[in-house]
Parts: sequence; C-alpha cells; structure tokens
Amino acid sequence: MLIVFSGLPGSGKTTIAQHLARRTGAVYLRIDVIEQVLRDAGVSVGANGYSVANGLALSNLRLGQMVIADCVNPVEDSRAAWQATAETAGVTLLNIQVVCSDKQEHQRRVEARTADIPGLVPPSWQSVLAHEYEPWEHAPLTLDTAQTSAAQAIETITQHFHTT
Repeated sequence: MLIVFSGLPGSGKTTIAQHLARRTGAVYLRIDVIEQVLRDAGVSVGANGYSVANGLALSNLRLGQMVIADCVNPVEDSRAAWQATAETAGVTLLNIQVVCSDKQEHQRRVEARTADIPGLVPPSWQSVLAHEYEPWEHAPLTLDTAQTSAAQAIETITQHFHTT
C-alpha cells in the first residue's frame, strides 16, 4: 500500500505520518528531507524532489513494503505521479489530505515551528497563505487536525485500511 499525506505546511500531516510509520513499520519518505538534500547538493529542486520520492517509493513497494509519503502534494501532476507509482507497483493508493480548519491554530503552528531538518528554513505564515494548492478532482480521505487528535487520525486511517 502507498499512503500519500497531502496538505499545507503546519496542517499536522508530518506528525500523523510519522506516528503512522512508527506504528506500521512502513517506509517513510518526507519530501522536505529530499528537497533539502537536493538544495545542499546544489541541484535545482522543482519537481525533482517528487521524482526522487516516487522512485524510492516504487523500489520499496516492489519489495513488498508499505510506503508513507509526506508532502504538500499541491497539484494534479504530483497527485497523478503518485497514482502512477501505485499502479506500476500494483498496490492500493490511499490519499490522505490533512487540513487545519482553525485558521488561528494553523497560523500558530506555522509560526511556532522550529526546523528539524538541518538547513531547512520553515515557511512563514505568509508563504503558507500564498502556497499553490489545487482542489482535488476526487476528494481524498480528509482529516481536520483542528477537530481530530493525531491518535484519532491514526485510528481513522487504520480503519480505512480495511475498506480499501
């Protein structure tokens, strides 16, 4: 199974994705890490981070591993690439969109963030507000972290495993 977490920075997707990876033993791929390594190597990031992540996901899926991808996944092209990766590997894709409907809480999270990746500068609230994020053509499983704790989100996701 390929599980792709999508959502704006500060929505809570990394917290949930990391907890789920620990609980399931899944391979965890975080786009922020991949993109920072590319920047550190002097490589233009663009879509390259997502390309690397899809390649790593496919190789691990082919080994029979569950893979969790943690990314903003803001546009249809990146979403289609994850779908193609799952189809190529012959596994189920579970798209999970994480949102924070409480704008003040979302802003507080973004502004309180500290970098946990060497060299990565956390986004500002203004950059989050300006971030490109296209509406989904087909609504994914959506978790609102203003209404749901990380533990509740994990339970919702694991229950969803049995319906996909």
